[in-house]
Amino acid sequence: MSKGGMLSQMKDGYRGLRSDLEEPDVSEIELKKKRFRLIVLFGAFMSVVAFLISISISSGGVIPLSDAVSALFSSIAKAIDGDTNLDMIELYVYNARLPRTIAAIAVGAGLSIAGCMYQAIIRNPLVDPYITGVSSGAGCLAIAATAIGFSVPFLVDNSLYIIPFMAIVGGIIAFLITMTVAEGSGGASINYILAGTIVGFAFASVQTIFMSMGKDNLTDIMWWLYGSFANVTWENAWIVFIPVIGISVIAMVWAREFNLYSMGEDQAAQLGLNVKRFKRVTMIVASVLTSLCVAFCGIIGFVGLVVPHACRMALGSDHRLIMPASIVIGAMLMLFADLVARTVLSPAELPVGAITALIGTPVFAYMLMKRGRNYDG
Repeated sequence: MSKGGMLSQMKDGYRGLRSDLEEPDVSEIELKKKRFRLIVLFGAFMSVVAFLISISISSGGVIPLSDAVSALFSSIAKAIDGDTNLDMIELYVYNARLPRTIAAIAVGAGLSIAGCMYQAIIRNPLVDPYITGVSSGAGCLAIAATAIGFSVPFLVDNSLYIIPFMAIVGGIIAFLITMTVAEGSGGASINYILAGTIVGFAFASVQTIFMSMGKDNLTDIMWWLYGSFANVTWENAWIVFIPVIGISVIAMVWAREFNLYSMGEDQAAQLGLNVKRFKRVTMIVASVLTSLCVAFCGIIGFVGLVVPHACRMALGSDHRLIMPASIVIGAMLMLFADLVARTVLSPAELPVGAITALIGTPVFAYMLMKRGRNYDG
């Protein structure tokens, strides 16, 4: 036998031995499902860890974990029974730390699922929940309310609800203008990006004018613009949590339709999907969801961009996997970001939006360098 033949035979034998030692072949679908289970379990476990740390540690001080957990259960039991006689630890845990933790879970999940929906509809993994100008519209009217100090007659407590109310109104107005411009120019995916950019610049300019008018309230304005859970109480925690989680769960019902749409609009239409109506409804839902998230907590960036993008990289294009994974990982990320924001410079507190940006920027830069060549815009 020639020397070349012997080398070829040895290589074949090595490959056979290596394949025997490795795990049996697993189909791509099963591999992604296994990866999905690992991601969800990891996210859920770390969310529980972050939740427990959040109720025991904050800028107000440290409570031993066992005492914090005990106070949590006892205060919830008292609340169910209508007993308002809470001791000091129960007040810290139940009235100060638990509401903001619940809001952080909701906002992290909501922004992530909204980002996932936008990335699917616009078919661009580099867009976020604020692509339609929602953040600029919400910020513009919220800052106008702070700077001018007007009130809305039918709101029971204007001091608590005026800024969230105006933020929601501003976000919806900005989105409606974006939709009108985008659909008037053809309704293609790129039209939504361009229209959202134009509308965002317009509202940001008006926002700057209001900021110059409200110099006395500049600190409050900046806190809202960078996001914070510091002002979340039980009075508004459920207003954030219930609708945001509800809409996020409802959005997952459309996972199959998102899979069809990702194949292309023509193919989706041939398979029975009303593409125009589906695009319009899902973008409205995603924008309402984004407006609810920013209403009480301000503008928090990068979560809705990085989380669904990372889940898409890990799990492929199946939205039945991407969407629930995004909810779990988004909630986990927001819990840890809020924990860092209120403890790293304790007793001072940082804007949580600054923390998510510090976390998200290097992560997204890494993902972009790793997969950026695959993006064709």
